[in-house]
Amino acid sequence: MYHTTPLLTTIVGGLVLAFLLGMLANRLHISPLVGYLLAGVLAGPFTPSFVADTNLAPELAELGVILLMFGVGLHFSLKDLMSVKSIAIPGAIAQIAVATLLGMGLSWAMGWS
Repeated sequence: MYHTTPLLTTIVGGLVLAFLLGMLANRLHISPLVGYLLAGVLAGPFTPSFVADTNLAPELAELGVILLMFGVGLHFSLKDLMSVKSIAIPGAIAQIAVATLLGMGLSWAMGWS
């Protein structure tokens, strides 16, 4: 059975490139973020070096959001969340209602059915 691993190849290639260029930037006494940024430029579709699969961008974006939410969740305690429930729950319900009504109004105004 033939297996393809473009997502894994893109992630590993990007991380290795970012690590190496981040270390190089650090040795040159500049911020490692400059190296990470340069790694992104080099791995992008507009340079003749390693080119990441641009069709994987949505998958990588979802993975980034998942990791971000996981990281944010690590900093919250259940006690802190329960202390704001009297504000958060009505606020969330109001936000859902307003967004739904605005979406319905916009679709009605544009003639969508």
